[in-house]
Amino acid sequence: MPARHSHPAAPCRCVPLTTLTEYEPALIRLLQEVVADGASIGFLPPLSEQAARRYWQGVEQDLQGGRRLWLALAAAEQGGAVLGTVQLSLCTKANGRHRAEVEKLMVSPTARGLGTGRALMAAMEQGAREAGRTLLVLDTRVGDIASHLYRKLGYLAAGQIPDFAINDDGSLAATQFFYKPL
Repeated sequence: MPARHSHPAAPCRCVPLTTLTEYEPALIRLLQEVVADGASIGFLPPLSEQAARRYWQGVEQDLQGGRRLWLALAAAEQGGAVLGTVQLSLCTKANGRHRAEVEKLMVSPTARGLGTGRALMAAMEQGAREAGRTLLVLDTRVGDIASHLYRKLGYLAAGQIPDFAINDDGSLAATQFFYKPL
């Protein structure tokens, strides 16, 4: 495991759509890094650079279509390193325009324990409020480190589904669903 950085977490900010290309190499590295470290975010290791690039290109399309908000924690003083990201998928159904799904909270293993995830979630929740969302939902693999963070941030457990996701060793894992009224 890489050594942790000794820098404090920088404030989160929404990264404008026009800067996605600027951050693409760092985003690809971050995605590959967290997948290799065992994050259950829809990918299995090893994640190729091409697959990671395709993923971020799809995120960009969702951003352009207004279906997603993307927030990133980046530290320019570290050569543009992206320490973490989180996304907010906006429900576009007529009966769901008050809710959004928190997706892909990623924190570099080198930035964990420094408040990065907490800062990302706070920025994402503010973005959700600004977008008129009053209910957030998310899911995570049972026992993942992120589930502890979500509870600390006031997310409420809604239930579990067994055998929901495949782990990198081929075993099946349960997923916990959470929600938070804003």
